Amino acid sequence: MPLHRALSIATLSLLALSAHAAEVLRVLAWPGYAEPEQVRQFEAKFNARVELTLVGADDELWLRASKNHGQNYDVLALNTAILQTFIDQGLAVPIQRTQIPNLKKQLPRFHKITALSRDGQLYAVPYTYSEMGLIYNRKLVKTPPKSMSEMWNPQYRDKVLAFNGSAHNFSVAAMQLGYPNPFRLSPQQIANTTRKLVDLRQNVFKFYNTPEEVVDLYRTNSIALIYANYGGQQIALLKKAGADIGYVIPNEGALAWLDCWAILPGAKNLNLAHAWINFTLGKEMSQQLVNQQGLNNTTQESVNNADNHKIIWLEPVENAAERANLWARIVGGHKK
Repeated sequence: MPLHRALSIATLSLLALSAHAAEVLRVLAWPGYAEPEQVRQFEAKFNARVELTLVGADDELWLRASKNHGQNYDVLALNTAILQTFIDQGLAVPIQRTQIPNLKKQLPRFHKITALSRDGQLYAVPYTYSEMGLIYNRKLVKTPPKSMSEMWNPQYRDKVLAFNGSAHNFSVAAMQLGYPNPFRLSPQQIANTTRKLVDLRQNVFKFYNTPEEVVDLYRTNSIALIYANYGGQQIALLKKAGADIGYVIPNEGALAWLDCWAILPGAKNLNLAHAWINFTLGKEMSQQLVNQQGLNNTTQESVNNADNHKIIWLEPVENAAERANLWARIVGGHKK
């Protein structure tokens, strides 16, 4: 065979392979939101390759997703509070309802959340939610706590695990100070709340990032209380590890997050991005949230009846950057 013909055939073969190469979908999400088995199913169904990046805090999510004006990822999971900032900054693109037929499987209340839309355009689709209560070690805490204020109790010095995130912690501390709106703090309230968090630092063994990290810390240390930033997901993991724990929603109520899928401006294939969101609302992904992660999905009622307690849905805060900067200083002073 002539060399030029062989080269031509090789070139055509490479082009054919390239034409059929799997498209890449870059997903930014939280631990447990996209397990390997479900990812493989999606990849096989849509001839795609999923590049999954996991985050452990809202601050990290923002830094990763906003870098390069949202060009580094296609789809991300974010809560309704931070969603507003994404929309304001042009970091979320409208979602086409007609491309997500599984919306009809969701409970009706998730179609009535005004924070998901703006100017008639849908910007996010609810995926999972949980309240953030207080986990306690039954061996060290004999009476179930009634308030999140127990995290400040001197008897639990160096025995508390708190979440490493600025927005939530300022809101929790603000609630302990009795401020009526923990998401909109005045400069003086911010100063007071900062001091409150510095006080908390004395009791905190470590500020954690992921639910898996909590399990490891619990196994090897004397931990009395855990702020359950991941809600039921942490409860399920700890119980699976054999931990003798209890869980309460404090009398003053608990903050709660609703995580949704949104599409970033850098999405290279909008059809594939919509296909991912639709797939996550299907039976496989929705059930793994409940059965494997201990979380709630949006297609069936809450697994722990949290809706019967006082739940405070997250809202945008007065100044996320200021909270993040102050939080970095607070954590920076911690010795653990």
